[in-house]
Formats: sequence, structure tokens, C-alpha cells
Amino acid sequence: MITKETIDQIFSTIRVEEIIGEYVQLKRAGSNFKGLSPFHEEKSPSFVVSPSKQIWKDFSTGKGGTAISFLMEIENFTYPEALRHAAKKYGIEIKEDVKEYSEEQIQAQTERDILYKIHEIANDFFQHQLWESEEGQMIAYSYFKERELRDDIIKKFQLGYSPEKKNAFTEFALEKSYSKEILEKSGLSIFPENTPSGIDRFRDRVVFPIHSFSGRVLGFGARILKNNVKTAKYLNSPETEIYHKSNVLYGLNQGKQAISRKNLCLLVEGYMDVVSLHQSGIENVVASSGTSLTTEQIKLIKRLTENVTILFDGDNAGIKASFRSIDMLLSEGMNIRVLLFPDGDDPDSFARKHPQEYVENFIDKEAKDFIDFKAEILLKDAGNDPIRKAESIRDIVKSVSFVQNALKREVYLKEVSNKFGLSEQSLFNELQIQTNVTQQQEAKPRFEDKKSAPKLEIVQQTEFTVNPLLLQEEKLVDLMLKYGDFVLERKDAEGNDYKITVIEEILNHLEEDECEIQLDIHKKIVSEIKEGILQNEIRSGGFFFNFMDEEVSGKLANALIENYQTSNWNKFNIYFSSEEEVVPKLVSDIVLRHKREYVVKLINDFKNSLNDEEDSTPIYQQIILLTQLKNKLDSELFRIL
Repeated sequence: MITKETIDQIFSTIRVEEIIGEYVQLKRAGSNFKGLSPFHEEKSPSFVVSPSKQIWKDFSTGKGGTAISFLMEIENFTYPEALRHAAKKYGIEIKEDVKEYSEEQIQAQTERDILYKIHEIANDFFQHQLWESEEGQMIAYSYFKERELRDDIIKKFQLGYSPEKKNAFTEFALEKSYSKEILEKSGLSIFPENTPSGIDRFRDRVVFPIHSFSGRVLGFGARILKNNVKTAKYLNSPETEIYHKSNVLYGLNQGKQAISRKNLCLLVEGYMDVVSLHQSGIENVVASSGTSLTTEQIKLIKRLTENVTILFDGDNAGIKASFRSIDMLLSEGMNIRVLLFPDGDDPDSFARKHPQEYVENFIDKEAKDFIDFKAEILLKDAGNDPIRKAESIRDIVKSVSFVQNALKREVYLKEVSNKFGLSEQSLFNELQIQTNVTQQQEAKPRFEDKKSAPKLEIVQQTEFTVNPLLLQEEKLVDLMLKYGDFVLERKDAEGNDYKITVIEEILNHLEEDECEIQLDIHKKIVSEIKEGILQNEIRSGGFFFNFMDEEVSGKLANALIENYQTSNWNKFNIYFSSEEEVVPKLVSDIVLRHKREYVVKLINDFKNSLNDEEDSTPIYQQIILLTQLKNKLDSELFRIL
């Protein structure tokens, strides 16, 4: 178990804007940062990060909390895993309480945890084979040197080698007490009926580990080095509980900071393309991990930038197949450029031939927008055939139809009009046709048997109501978190002045009126605040920043972060009261409303307890008294309004 001292050090060291900035492209918005939600598809940024408060809030989903809770949400980390990840990033040594774990606790590890662990062990094994074994040095290390890779780059990408022996890793893992079942589920080993000792999936190959956004090993890609073997040149891990190739981009973990910093992502095809570009100093690059580009992969890139340049081999026969990727990128609102390398070159070979500055300038100057790229490819095939030329232009307009922004669409169509000497009106007409076709395809139901299509039926709409008491209770807790140490100037029943903090006034109301807190999260916070009062300590928002409870951290984010910032109206000689100036009235108002709603709850509780078999006179008397109190409170609220 991680010690409390280590956890305190982690929370006092980490910066929420730095951790989240690796996943979300943040832009300064006053004293905060804003970005697009990584949890929800949106066009206007509603994700807010507060450096001063060290918390975040996603207004599109309602989630919020600390840097640790963000890592738990985005990476599906457990609390200890998130702490370890943050500690590693900031070079904090993890200290643990010495504790013996019971057999039940060991068995309680989830299969998912074990899959992560076995991939970590496999990654270490493959690297050890590369660097420490004679076979690895002669075969794999020599291959990487032939590809002109430096040792630091080999280590940066944790490249490795799986030996020729058919079950070298399987045997190693079984000796470490990993079961055949987990080895098979991980995809690292295969157990045919005639080979009970197992076979390594990646045997006799150089190995490229595939990392998650945060750096955990999810799977592997492996390249065969022998030319006389009839097998696939590249082999990838199968789909597992932790590895879904459509959700992963190779090199994203190593390149995410550069992508965000340069506001540009270079998209290539192969593992070596990524590695070689990194060696040349160009780090803002990723590759689709053994699959054609997917929507999920595009959304990973979009967290960091909306600008993508696709790099293709000069003689790549699959260039036309890339048109689908262009349309997908456009439909996700990305800005696209495309670069074709000279014949015989790919990003790997080109980066090895030329220095960094030359490669960067070449990409910058030679990359074309998608219209010029498609025109060059399609019109070269069309030649002078007017029908094929018209089809090529229609194909380009079809891509434009995927652009979501109306202004961008119009600009692109003007470009097509100027390029081909066609009227804008004819292109707009064609665009409308293509847009209608796309919409019909998206809306078309997919039934295997048209005759068995479901019938329409009326669905009763569910009504959702807000509990007024819980709403006022939440406001009371928010006030204590946000303004807990704010000093109110009050008068007692005799008219004498006295001072009291917001926390003390609200706690006095809860105790004097015997109001029971309804929600568990509020009970937890109020309990901590009461404990602070006993120790002569006012525990408001600042106290809870390092509180080791992510549910409380989320509540803190709700209370302290606002989505909108007030414009500077002072320059127009228009002035508003600050929130602090109205706090005394705000506290009085919410306390009164909470008291009123609590009385309503008591009235309803008494009504529900009425029983025909017993004398209900005492209950009716209580209801009458409480109703009179409610009416009195209503009169006070009316006067305030």
C-alpha cells in the first residue's frame, strides 16, 4: 500500500494542467484553461482546467475532480495505478507500507490487471533477449543497426526480440506461475492440441511494443527477418480485453507532447516510419496500429490537434484506398494535408537520408491539401476522357460533402471551381446531391430480413423531476466548500453585532433545526468539516484539494469551477457586484430555502406514516404545526424576493 506521505507528495507536486495537457489540447481562458471534452463528442469546448485550484470540470458530462481522478477516468486506472503513473511522470519515489497480502487479496486481482502485468513481463523479456542474449545481438540488434537506429531510440521505443526457440517466452511465463489460460487470452502464446508446451506467437521476430496513451503495454507488433519463410511479414497481437487495435495509435505515447506543441500530427503507415522520424528529431508522428484508420483513432488525435498531414510512400499502390481515410478525417472536423514522397522513398528511408531541417521543410512545402492531392491522383488516371474527368471531380466534391463546417465547405468548393474552371453553382448542386446520398446511407436501417423489420410503437416519455431538498442541500455544501472561511457580519436577536464564518453559520442551521443530511457524499464532506471545527480548523475547499477521495474531488470541482467567465465590463463603466459581495445574502437565502424544503420533507414523511388502524391525532397535530412553519418561511422568502 502506498504511504500517506508519498500520496501527499504526489498531490503537492503534480500539475493538473500538465497531466491533462497530454490528453487534451488546452487553450488559455482567463485564469483557467479550456478544451474539448475527451469523454464526449462536442464542437464547443466545455472542458475547464483550473491551475490555481488544481481541479478540472467537464461540463458536457458532469465529471470533474483532480489530476488523479482524470487519469482514472481517461485510462481506466485504479486509484493506486493513477498515483503510480503520476509519480513516475514527476520522478517521485513510491514508498509502500510493508504488508503481507492474503491469498484472497492476491486472487482478487482482476483478469485485466493480470493481462497488463503479463504484457509488462513479456516486454521486459523481449528487451532482455535483444540486449543480453547472443542470439538477440546477432540477429535483432544487427537488423536495427542495418536500419541505422541508435541505441537510445531502440530503448525509447522498447524494441525487443523473441527468440527462435518455439516456446521461449511461454516457458519463461509458465515458470513464473502464469497460467496457460492467461497466456492464451493475452495472445502471447498459442496452445495447439499437439503442442501442450505451447508456442510463442512472435517467435523469431523483432518486436515493437504497442503502448496506450499513458504508456502501458497493450500488445505487440512483430516483424519476421527471414526472407525464405512463408509467413506474414508483420504479425500483431490479437484483440484482447486490454488491446483493441482500432482504439490505439502506434507512437502516440511517445509523440503526444510534440503533437500538442506543434499543433500538427503526421500520420504514417509503419512502425519503422514512426521510429525513424523520431530518430531524425521529428516526434509529432503516429501510425495506425496494423489496421486502416478508424474513427476512434481520429478522436485520439483530435484531443491534441485538428491538423493532420498524411505521409505516403511514393510508389504505394494503396494510395487510392487512402481516400476513405481522408473522408473519415474530414467528417471528424480535421484539417488535412497529404504528402507523397519521391518514388522509391517512404518516411523511414527519407528520414534516414536527410537531416531533420530538410525533412521538416520538405513536409511543410510539399504537402498538398486534399483537393490538390485527389485531383493529381484521379486526373492522372482520367487523362483526356471527359467522362472519367467528371467522375474524378464528383469524387472530390464527395469528399467536400464530409466537411462539417459550412464556411470551410464553401471555401473548398471555390477552390475546386477555380482549379477546374467550373461554375460554383454546378458544384453546389453536386455537393447537395452528394450530401443527400451520404445522409440517406447513414439513416438507412440495416435489417438482415426486411420483412421482419420492427413495427413502430408509442413509447411513453419518462418525466424526470429534481428533488428541491437535495438541490438546496447541494447548494449549502457548495457554499461551505467555496466560501467556508468567508466571515459574515451578523446581528443577534438583541441587535448586537457578531462575526461568524459561512461554515459555522450553515452548521448551526443544520444542528439547531435538526436537519439530517440526505446524500452520502454530502455526509462525508460535512463530517470532515465538523471534525475540523472540533480541531479549531475551518476546512473549506483548500482542505479538500489533497483529500484522498476522488468522489469528493469531483464534488469540489462542481463547486469551484464555473464554465463561463464574466466579461470585463468595467471598461464600459458598467459594474457588477462580485460574488463575494453578495455572499452574506446568498447564505441567508439558501439556508432559508433549505429549511423550508426540509419542513416539506417532514410533512410528507408524517403524511406517509398515517395509519387507519391507529389514532393519528398526534401526527395530524405535527402536520398542522409544520404547515404553519412552512407558511411562515414562505412569507419570509416572498419578502426577500
